Amino acid sequence: MNEKSTRADALVIFGITGDLAAKMTFRALYRLEAAGRLHCPIIGLGQRDWSHGQLVASARDGLAATGQAVEEEAFERLARRMTYLRGNFTDPATYQELAKRLEHASAPLFYLEIPPALFAPVVAALGQAKLTTGASVLIEKPFGRDLASARTLNEELHRTLGEDQILRIDHFLGKQPVLDLAFLRFDNIMFEPVWNRDHVAAVQITMAEDFGVEDRGAFYDSVGALRDVVQNHLMQVLALLAMEAPAGPGPGALWDTKADVFRATADVDPARAVTGQYAGYHDVTGVSSESETETYMALRLEVNTPRWRGVPWFIRAGKALATRATEVRMIFRRPPPLAFLPQPQHIAANQLVLRIDPDPGLRLILASQNAAGTSVRAVHMDLPFAAELGQPPEPYERLLHDALTGEHSLFAREDVVEETWRILQPLIDHPPKPVSYPRGSWGPTGAAELLRGHPGWQLPWLPTPEGTGR
Repeated sequence: MNEKSTRADALVIFGITGDLAAKMTFRALYRLEAAGRLHCPIIGLGQRDWSHGQLVASARDGLAATGQAVEEEAFERLARRMTYLRGNFTDPATYQELAKRLEHASAPLFYLEIPPALFAPVVAALGQAKLTTGASVLIEKPFGRDLASARTLNEELHRTLGEDQILRIDHFLGKQPVLDLAFLRFDNIMFEPVWNRDHVAAVQITMAEDFGVEDRGAFYDSVGALRDVVQNHLMQVLALLAMEAPAGPGPGALWDTKADVFRATADVDPARAVTGQYAGYHDVTGVSSESETETYMALRLEVNTPRWRGVPWFIRAGKALATRATEVRMIFRRPPPLAFLPQPQHIAANQLVLRIDPDPGLRLILASQNAAGTSVRAVHMDLPFAAELGQPPEPYERLLHDALTGEHSLFAREDVVEETWRILQPLIDHPPKPVSYPRGSWGPTGAAELLRGHPGWQLPWLPTPEGTGR
Protein backbone atom coordinates (compact mmCIF):
# COMPACT_ATOMS: atom_id res chain seq x y z
CA MET A 1 0.00 0.00 0.00
CA ASN A 2 1.25 3.46 -0.85
CA GLU A 3 1.83 5.23 2.47
CA LYS A 4 1.18 8.95 2.38
CA SER A 5 3.59 11.22 4.25
CA THR A 6 2.76 14.72 3.00
CA ARG A 7 2.55 17.67 5.39
CA ALA A 8 -0.83 19.41 5.16
CA ASP A 9 -0.76 23.01 3.94
CA ALA A 10 -4.35 23.80 5.03
CA LEU A 11 -6.76 22.45 7.63
CA VAL A 12 -10.51 22.55 6.95
CA ILE A 13 -12.75 21.64 9.88
CA PHE A 14 -16.30 20.66 8.94
CA GLY A 15 -18.59 21.24 11.93
CA ILE A 16 -16.42 23.75 13.76
CA THR A 17 -19.49 25.18 15.50
CA GLY A 18 -20.24 21.85 17.22
CA ASP A 19 -19.56 20.36 20.63
CA LEU A 20 -16.42 18.44 19.64
CA ALA A 21 -14.69 21.62 18.51
CA ALA A 22 -15.66 23.41 21.73
CA LYS A 23 -14.53 20.55 23.97
CA MET A 24 -11.51 19.15 22.14
CA THR A 25 -10.47 20.72 18.84
CA PHE A 26 -9.87 24.32 19.89
CA ARG A 27 -7.87 23.11 22.88
CA ALA A 28 -5.72 20.85 20.69
CA LEU A 29 -5.15 23.60 18.13
CA TYR A 30 -4.22 26.13 20.81
CA ARG A 31 -1.74 23.74 22.42
CA LEU A 32 -0.13 23.07 19.04
CA GLU A 33 0.05 26.80 18.34
CA ALA A 34 1.55 27.56 21.75
CA ALA A 35 4.17 24.86 21.19
CA GLY A 36 5.10 26.21 17.75
CA ARG A 37 3.83 23.07 16.01
CA LEU A 38 1.01 24.57 13.93
CA HIS A 39 2.00 25.92 10.52
CA CYS A 40 -1.01 26.08 8.19
CA PRO A 41 -4.16 28.18 7.77
CA ILE A 42 -7.39 26.87 9.31
CA ILE A 43 -10.79 27.18 7.68
CA GLY A 44 -13.74 26.44 9.93
CA LEU A 45 -16.85 25.39 8.04
CA GLY A 46 -20.25 25.45 9.71
CA GLN A 47 -23.91 26.12 9.07
CA ARG A 48 -24.30 28.90 11.65
CA ASP A 49 -24.22 32.52 10.55
CA TRP A 50 -20.97 33.35 12.33
CA SER A 51 -18.44 36.07 11.75
CA HIS A 52 -14.72 35.62 12.24
CA GLY A 53 -15.11 37.35 15.59
CA GLN A 54 -17.72 34.84 16.70
CA LEU A 55 -15.46 31.96 15.69
CA VAL A 56 -12.62 33.42 17.74
CA ALA A 57 -14.95 34.02 20.68
CA SER A 58 -16.14 30.41 20.48
CA ALA A 59 -12.53 29.24 20.55
CA ARG A 60 -11.78 31.38 23.61
CA ASP A 61 -14.93 30.15 25.38
CA GLY A 62 -14.05 26.56 24.58
CA LEU A 63 -10.57 26.93 26.02
CA ALA A 64 -11.96 28.51 29.18
CA ALA A 65 -14.53 25.73 29.59
CA THR A 66 -11.84 23.04 29.38
CA GLY A 67 -9.63 24.80 31.90
CA GLN A 68 -6.83 25.45 29.42
CA ALA A 69 -4.55 28.27 30.53
CA VAL A 70 -4.14 30.75 27.68
CA GLU A 71 -1.12 32.83 26.78
CA GLU A 72 -2.54 35.78 24.86
CA GLU A 73 0.16 36.02 22.20
CA ALA A 74 -0.28 32.34 21.27
CA PHE A 75 -4.05 32.72 21.16
CA GLU A 76 -3.78 35.78 18.90
CA ARG A 77 -1.58 33.78 16.50
CA LEU A 78 -4.23 31.06 16.42
CA ALA A 79 -7.00 33.61 15.87
CA ARG A 80 -5.15 35.12 12.90
CA ARG A 81 -4.68 31.65 11.45
CA MET A 82 -8.45 30.90 11.45
CA THR A 83 -11.17 31.96 9.03
CA TYR A 84 -14.81 30.96 8.86
CA LEU A 85 -16.95 29.75 5.97
CA ARG A 86 -20.69 29.43 6.36
CA GLY A 87 -22.24 26.79 4.17
CA ASN A 88 -24.53 23.82 3.81
CA PHE A 89 -22.60 20.55 3.76
CA THR A 90 -24.63 19.26 0.81
CA ASP A 91 -24.69 22.45 -1.28
CA PRO A 92 -22.25 22.51 -4.27
CA ALA A 93 -21.90 26.29 -3.81
CA THR A 94 -20.24 25.65 -0.44
CA TYR A 95 -17.52 23.61 -2.11
CA GLN A 96 -17.06 26.14 -4.90
CA GLU A 97 -16.33 28.79 -2.29
CA LEU A 98 -14.10 26.40 -0.38
CA ALA A 99 -12.14 25.70 -3.57
CA LYS A 100 -11.47 29.43 -3.94
CA ARG A 101 -10.10 29.61 -0.42
CA LEU A 102 -7.90 26.58 -1.05
CA GLU A 103 -6.59 27.92 -4.36
CA HIS A 104 -2.98 27.78 -3.18
CA ALA A 105 -3.21 24.57 -1.13
CA SER A 106 -1.90 21.34 -2.64
CA ALA A 107 -2.29 19.03 0.38
CA PRO A 108 -5.30 20.04 2.49
CA LEU A 109 -6.52 18.06 5.48
CA PHE A 110 -10.31 17.88 5.79
CA TYR A 111 -11.47 17.06 9.32
CA LEU A 112 -15.08 15.83 9.43
CA GLU A 113 -16.53 16.67 12.86
CA ILE A 114 -20.01 15.95 11.57
CA PRO A 115 -22.68 13.23 11.96
CA PRO A 116 -21.62 9.90 10.38
CA ALA A 117 -24.48 10.05 7.88
CA LEU A 118 -22.69 13.01 6.25
CA PHE A 119 -19.26 11.37 5.86
CA ALA A 120 -19.88 9.88 2.42
CA PRO A 121 -21.88 12.82 0.98
CA VAL A 122 -19.24 15.34 2.09
CA VAL A 123 -16.39 13.27 0.67
CA ALA A 124 -18.29 12.86 -2.60
CA ALA A 125 -18.88 16.61 -2.76
CA LEU A 126 -15.18 17.28 -2.13
CA GLY A 127 -14.36 14.96 -5.00
CA GLN A 128 -16.84 16.60 -7.32
CA ALA A 129 -15.24 19.95 -6.52
CA LYS A 130 -11.83 18.43 -7.36
CA LEU A 131 -10.55 19.10 -3.84
CA THR A 132 -9.35 15.59 -2.95
CA THR A 133 -6.23 15.36 -5.09
CA GLY A 134 -3.32 15.34 -2.65
CA ALA A 135 -5.72 15.67 0.29
CA SER A 136 -6.35 13.62 3.43
CA VAL A 137 -9.68 13.22 5.20
CA LEU A 138 -9.86 12.80 8.97
CA ILE A 139 -13.03 11.03 10.10
CA GLU A 140 -14.43 10.81 13.63
CA LYS A 141 -15.95 7.63 15.04
CA PRO A 142 -18.30 5.84 14.93
CA PHE A 143 -17.11 4.26 11.71
CA GLY A 144 -20.18 2.23 10.90
CA ARG A 145 -22.73 0.67 13.24
CA ASP A 146 -21.98 -2.94 12.35
CA LEU A 147 -19.97 -4.93 9.83
CA ALA A 148 -22.33 -4.28 6.90
CA SER A 149 -22.50 -0.51 7.42
CA ALA A 150 -18.73 -0.26 7.91
CA ARG A 151 -18.17 -2.06 4.62
CA THR A 152 -20.71 0.15 2.88
CA LEU A 153 -19.08 3.30 4.21
CA ASN A 154 -15.64 2.11 3.12
CA GLU A 155 -16.96 1.39 -0.36
CA GLU A 156 -18.55 4.83 -0.60
CA LEU A 157 -15.39 6.62 0.55
CA HIS A 158 -13.20 4.62 -1.81
CA ARG A 159 -15.17 5.91 -4.79
CA THR A 160 -13.43 9.22 -4.15
CA LEU A 161 -10.42 8.51 -1.90
CA GLY A 162 -7.59 6.04 -1.72
CA GLU A 163 -7.22 4.14 1.54
CA ASP A 164 -4.01 6.06 2.28
CA GLN A 165 -6.05 9.30 2.23
CA ILE A 166 -8.52 8.19 4.92
CA LEU A 167 -7.62 8.79 8.56
CA ARG A 168 -10.06 7.14 10.99
CA ILE A 169 -9.48 8.84 14.32
CA ASP A 170 -9.72 7.06 17.66
CA HIS A 171 -8.53 9.38 20.44
CA PHE A 172 -7.66 6.36 22.58
CA LEU A 173 -4.76 5.63 20.23
CA GLY A 174 -3.34 9.05 21.10
CA LYS A 175 -3.17 8.36 24.84
CA GLN A 176 0.42 8.05 25.99
CA PRO A 177 -0.06 4.84 28.02
CA VAL A 178 -1.60 3.14 24.97
CA LEU A 179 1.36 4.24 22.87
CA ASP A 180 3.68 2.97 25.58
CA LEU A 181 2.36 -0.57 25.24
CA ALA A 182 4.57 -1.27 22.22
CA PHE A 183 7.64 0.21 23.93
CA LEU A 184 6.89 -1.65 27.14
CA ARG A 185 6.74 -4.95 25.31
CA PHE A 186 9.43 -4.70 22.68
CA ASP A 187 12.00 -2.34 24.21
CA ASN A 188 12.25 -4.18 27.53
CA ILE A 189 13.72 -7.63 27.08
CA MET A 190 12.54 -8.80 30.51
CA PHE A 191 8.88 -8.72 29.37
CA GLU A 192 8.88 -10.35 25.95
CA PRO A 193 9.91 -13.87 27.14
CA VAL A 194 6.91 -14.05 29.52
CA TRP A 195 4.41 -12.27 27.23
CA ASN A 196 2.69 -15.47 26.10
CA ARG A 197 0.39 -18.38 26.95
CA ASP A 198 3.09 -20.22 28.89
CA HIS A 199 3.22 -17.52 31.55
CA VAL A 200 -0.02 -15.50 31.32
CA ALA A 201 -3.20 -16.92 32.88
CA ALA A 202 -5.62 -14.20 31.76
CA VAL A 203 -5.84 -10.60 30.61
CA GLN A 204 -8.39 -8.08 31.89
CA ILE A 205 -9.15 -4.77 30.17
CA THR A 206 -11.38 -2.39 32.15
CA MET A 207 -12.91 0.95 31.24
CA ALA A 208 -15.05 2.11 34.15
CA GLU A 209 -16.79 5.48 34.35
CA ASP A 210 -18.39 6.76 37.55
CA PHE A 211 -20.81 9.04 35.68
CA GLY A 212 -23.89 8.24 33.63
CA VAL A 213 -25.11 9.36 30.24
CA GLU A 214 -26.21 12.74 31.67
CA ASP A 215 -26.97 15.16 28.80
CA ARG A 216 -26.06 12.74 25.98
CA GLY A 217 -29.14 10.56 26.25
CA ALA A 218 -30.35 10.80 22.65
CA PHE A 219 -26.89 10.06 21.27
CA TYR A 220 -25.98 7.30 23.69
CA ASP A 221 -29.31 5.49 23.37
CA SER A 222 -28.55 4.90 19.70
CA VAL A 223 -25.04 3.65 20.43
CA GLY A 224 -24.52 1.80 23.72
CA ALA A 225 -21.32 0.58 25.34
CA LEU A 226 -20.36 -1.83 22.57
CA ARG A 227 -20.35 0.77 19.83
CA ASP A 228 -19.18 3.64 22.04
CA VAL A 229 -15.99 2.17 23.49
CA VAL A 230 -15.61 -1.60 23.04
CA GLN A 231 -15.49 -1.96 19.24
CA ASN A 232 -12.99 0.86 18.86
CA HIS A 233 -11.04 1.85 21.99
CA LEU A 234 -10.77 -1.41 23.85
CA MET A 235 -10.32 -3.67 20.84
CA GLN A 236 -7.37 -1.53 19.76
CA VAL A 237 -5.83 -1.93 23.21
CA LEU A 238 -6.28 -5.70 22.90
CA ALA A 239 -4.44 -5.66 19.57
CA LEU A 240 -1.47 -3.78 21.03
CA LEU A 241 -1.23 -6.31 23.83
CA ALA A 242 -1.59 -9.37 21.63
CA MET A 243 0.26 -8.45 18.43
CA GLU A 244 3.66 -9.63 17.29
CA ALA A 245 6.44 -7.12 16.62
CA PRO A 246 5.81 -5.26 13.33
CA ALA A 247 8.01 -6.52 10.51
CA GLY A 248 9.28 -3.06 9.63
CA PRO A 249 8.79 0.70 10.03
CA GLY A 250 5.79 2.67 8.87
CA PRO A 251 2.06 2.46 9.54
CA GLY A 252 1.50 -0.42 7.13
CA ALA A 253 3.62 -2.86 9.13
CA LEU A 254 1.95 -1.87 12.40
CA TRP A 255 -1.56 -2.29 11.04
CA ASP A 256 -0.62 -5.61 9.41
CA THR A 257 0.25 -7.01 12.82
CA LYS A 258 -2.98 -5.69 14.34
CA ALA A 259 -5.00 -7.16 11.50
CA ASP A 260 -3.34 -10.54 12.13
CA VAL A 261 -4.52 -10.42 15.76
CA PHE A 262 -8.11 -9.71 14.81
CA ARG A 263 -8.17 -12.32 12.05
CA ALA A 264 -7.08 -14.86 14.66
CA THR A 265 -9.75 -13.75 17.14
CA ALA A 266 -12.89 -15.86 17.13
CA ASP A 267 -16.32 -14.29 16.85
CA VAL A 268 -17.61 -13.50 20.32
CA ASP A 269 -20.05 -16.00 21.75
CA PRO A 270 -23.12 -14.12 23.10
CA ALA A 271 -23.26 -16.74 25.87
CA ARG A 272 -19.91 -15.34 27.00
CA ALA A 273 -21.13 -11.78 27.28
CA VAL A 274 -23.14 -9.88 29.87
CA THR A 275 -24.85 -6.55 29.34
CA GLY A 276 -26.34 -4.20 31.88
CA GLN A 277 -28.21 -0.93 32.22
CA TYR A 278 -27.84 1.27 35.27
CA ALA A 279 -30.92 2.05 37.36
CA GLY A 280 -32.42 5.37 36.31
CA TYR A 281 -31.16 5.22 32.72
CA HIS A 282 -34.73 5.40 31.39
CA ASP A 283 -35.20 8.71 33.20
CA VAL A 284 -32.46 10.42 31.17
CA THR A 285 -33.72 12.98 28.65
CA GLY A 286 -33.58 11.53 25.15
CA VAL A 287 -33.65 7.89 26.28
CA SER A 288 -36.60 5.75 25.21
CA SER A 289 -38.70 4.42 28.08
CA GLU A 290 -38.48 0.99 26.42
CA SER A 291 -34.77 1.19 25.69
CA GLU A 292 -32.64 -1.94 25.96
CA THR A 293 -29.42 -0.10 25.13
CA GLU A 294 -26.57 -1.41 27.26
CA THR A 295 -24.63 0.97 29.49
CA TYR A 296 -22.41 -1.90 30.63
CA MET A 297 -20.82 -4.73 28.73
CA ALA A 298 -18.49 -7.54 29.74
CA LEU A 299 -17.27 -10.22 27.38
CA ARG A 300 -14.69 -12.94 26.88
CA LEU A 301 -12.63 -13.29 23.73
CA GLU A 302 -10.11 -15.87 22.47
CA VAL A 303 -7.07 -14.87 20.40
CA ASN A 304 -6.09 -18.06 18.59
CA THR A 305 -2.49 -17.30 17.74
CA PRO A 306 0.41 -19.56 18.79
CA ARG A 307 1.34 -16.94 21.39
CA TRP A 308 -2.10 -16.66 23.01
CA ARG A 309 -4.14 -19.78 22.24
CA GLY A 310 -6.01 -20.82 25.38
CA VAL A 311 -5.61 -17.51 27.25
CA PRO A 312 -8.93 -15.75 27.96
CA TRP A 313 -9.21 -12.02 27.27
CA PHE A 314 -11.83 -10.32 29.42
CA ILE A 315 -13.16 -6.87 28.55
CA ARG A 316 -15.58 -4.79 30.60
CA ALA A 317 -16.82 -1.26 30.13
CA GLY A 318 -19.62 0.63 31.80
CA LYS A 319 -21.14 3.85 33.01
CA ALA A 320 -22.31 4.79 36.50
CA LEU A 321 -19.87 2.31 38.04
CA ALA A 322 -18.06 2.48 41.37
CA THR A 323 -15.13 4.54 40.14
CA ARG A 324 -13.47 6.03 37.09
CA ALA A 325 -10.57 3.92 35.88
CA THR A 326 -9.22 2.53 32.63
CA GLU A 327 -6.54 -0.11 32.90
CA VAL A 328 -4.95 -3.21 31.40
CA ARG A 329 -4.17 -6.03 33.82
CA MET A 330 -2.07 -9.03 32.84
CA ILE A 331 -2.39 -11.82 35.40
CA PHE A 332 0.41 -14.36 35.34
CA ARG A 333 0.21 -18.03 36.18
CA ARG A 334 0.73 -19.00 39.81
CA PRO A 335 4.01 -20.62 40.78
CA PRO A 336 3.94 -24.08 42.36
CA PRO A 337 3.89 -24.38 46.19
CA LEU A 338 7.29 -23.63 47.69
CA ALA A 339 7.96 -26.32 50.28
CA PHE A 340 11.03 -24.62 51.77
CA LEU A 341 8.95 -21.75 53.20
CA PRO A 342 8.02 -21.98 56.90
CA GLN A 343 4.35 -22.30 55.96
CA PRO A 344 4.06 -23.79 52.46
CA GLN A 345 1.49 -21.91 50.45
CA HIS A 346 0.60 -20.65 47.04
CA ILE A 347 2.14 -17.26 46.43
CA ALA A 348 -0.27 -14.68 45.00
CA ALA A 349 -0.10 -14.41 41.22
CA ASN A 350 2.17 -11.77 39.76
CA GLN A 351 0.41 -9.02 37.83
CA LEU A 352 1.35 -6.24 35.46
CA VAL A 353 -1.04 -3.28 35.50
CA LEU A 354 -0.97 -0.43 33.00
CA ARG A 355 -3.20 2.41 34.16
CA ILE A 356 -4.41 4.42 31.17
CA ASP A 357 -6.68 6.84 33.01
CA PRO A 358 -6.60 8.72 35.32
CA ASP A 359 -2.97 9.45 36.24
CA PRO A 360 -1.28 6.97 33.88
CA GLY A 361 1.27 4.62 35.33
CA LEU A 362 2.70 1.11 35.51
CA ARG A 363 2.42 -1.26 38.49
CA LEU A 364 4.10 -4.61 39.03
CA ILE A 365 2.58 -6.85 41.69
CA LEU A 366 5.19 -9.22 43.04
CA ALA A 367 5.42 -11.64 45.98
CA SER A 368 7.73 -11.02 48.90
CA GLN A 369 8.36 -12.42 52.37
CA ASN A 370 7.76 -10.24 55.37
CA ALA A 371 10.73 -9.04 57.41
CA ALA A 372 10.52 -12.02 59.77
CA GLY A 373 10.37 -14.49 56.92
CA THR A 374 7.18 -16.05 58.26
CA SER A 375 4.70 -15.15 55.53
CA VAL A 376 4.43 -14.05 51.95
CA ARG A 377 2.41 -11.11 50.66
CA ALA A 378 1.93 -9.11 47.49
CA VAL A 379 4.02 -5.96 47.12
CA HIS A 380 3.51 -3.16 44.61
CA MET A 381 6.18 -1.51 42.49
CA ASP A 382 4.62 1.62 41.01
CA LEU A 383 5.77 3.97 38.29
CA PRO A 384 3.60 7.11 37.90
CA PHE A 385 4.39 8.26 34.37
CA ALA A 386 3.86 12.01 34.77
CA ALA A 387 6.14 12.25 37.81
CA GLU A 388 8.92 10.25 36.18
CA LEU A 389 8.57 11.04 32.48
CA GLY A 390 6.83 14.43 32.28
CA GLN A 391 3.48 15.41 30.83
CA PRO A 392 2.85 14.02 27.32
CA PRO A 393 0.83 15.72 24.58
CA GLU A 394 -2.91 15.30 24.94
CA PRO A 395 -4.56 12.71 22.63
CA TYR A 396 -6.26 15.13 20.24
CA GLU A 397 -3.19 17.35 20.22
CA ARG A 398 -1.04 14.39 19.21
CA LEU A 399 -3.45 13.01 16.63
CA LEU A 400 -4.10 16.37 14.96
CA HIS A 401 -0.36 16.96 14.72
CA ASP A 402 0.17 13.51 13.21
CA ALA A 403 -2.61 14.08 10.68
CA LEU A 404 -1.16 17.45 9.70
CA THR A 405 2.37 16.10 9.33
CA GLY A 406 1.47 12.96 7.38
CA GLU A 407 2.17 10.44 10.17
CA HIS A 408 -0.57 7.83 9.83
CA SER A 409 0.44 5.09 12.29
CA LEU A 410 -2.26 5.99 14.82
CA PHE A 411 -5.20 6.04 12.41
CA ALA A 412 -7.20 2.85 11.90
CA ARG A 413 -7.03 0.98 8.60
CA GLU A 414 -10.06 -0.32 6.73
CA ASP A 415 -9.46 -4.05 7.23
CA VAL A 416 -8.80 -3.64 10.95
CA VAL A 417 -12.07 -1.74 11.48
CA GLU A 418 -14.02 -4.38 9.58
CA GLU A 419 -12.42 -7.23 11.52
CA THR A 420 -13.38 -5.70 14.86
CA TRP A 421 -16.97 -5.43 13.68
CA ARG A 422 -16.84 -9.04 12.47
CA ILE A 423 -15.69 -10.24 15.91
CA LEU A 424 -18.48 -8.39 17.72
CA GLN A 425 -21.26 -8.83 15.14
CA PRO A 426 -22.88 -11.77 17.05
CA LEU A 427 -23.62 -9.38 19.93
CA ILE A 428 -25.37 -7.05 17.50
CA ASP A 429 -27.33 -9.88 15.88
CA HIS A 430 -28.21 -11.57 19.19
CA PRO A 431 -27.79 -8.98 21.96
CA PRO A 432 -28.08 -10.29 25.53
CA LYS A 433 -30.90 -8.63 27.45
CA PRO A 434 -29.44 -5.94 29.74
CA VAL A 435 -29.64 -6.59 33.47
CA SER A 436 -30.31 -3.62 35.74
CA TYR A 437 -27.54 -2.67 38.15
CA PRO A 438 -27.34 0.03 40.86
CA ARG A 439 -25.43 3.23 40.22
CA GLY A 440 -22.09 3.12 41.99
CA SER A 441 -21.78 -0.67 41.74
CA TRP A 442 -19.54 -2.81 39.52
CA GLY A 443 -22.34 -3.70 37.12
CA PRO A 444 -24.45 -6.85 36.86
CA THR A 445 -23.40 -9.60 39.25
CA GLY A 446 -23.56 -12.07 36.38
CA ALA A 447 -20.42 -10.58 34.90
CA ALA A 448 -18.41 -12.47 37.52
CA GLU A 449 -19.56 -15.76 36.00
CA LEU A 450 -17.64 -14.99 32.81
CA LEU A 451 -14.42 -15.51 34.78
CA ARG A 452 -15.35 -18.81 36.43
CA GLY A 453 -12.20 -20.92 36.69
CA HIS A 454 -9.98 -17.85 36.25
CA PRO A 455 -8.91 -15.00 38.54
CA GLY A 456 -11.95 -12.82 39.23
CA TRP A 457 -12.36 -9.21 38.22
CA GLN A 458 -9.67 -7.17 39.95
CA LEU A 459 -10.40 -3.84 41.60
CA PRO A 460 -8.67 -1.12 39.57
CA TRP A 461 -5.47 0.51 40.71
CA LEU A 462 -6.58 4.01 41.69
CA PRO A 463 -4.47 7.13 42.18
CA THR A 464 -4.04 8.54 45.65
CA PRO A 465 -3.28 12.13 46.65
CA GLU A 466 0.37 11.07 46.92
CA GLY A 467 0.23 9.88 43.30
CA THR A 468 1.18 6.25 43.87
CA GLY A 469 -2.21 4.57 44.03
CA ARG A 470 -3.59 1.75 46.11
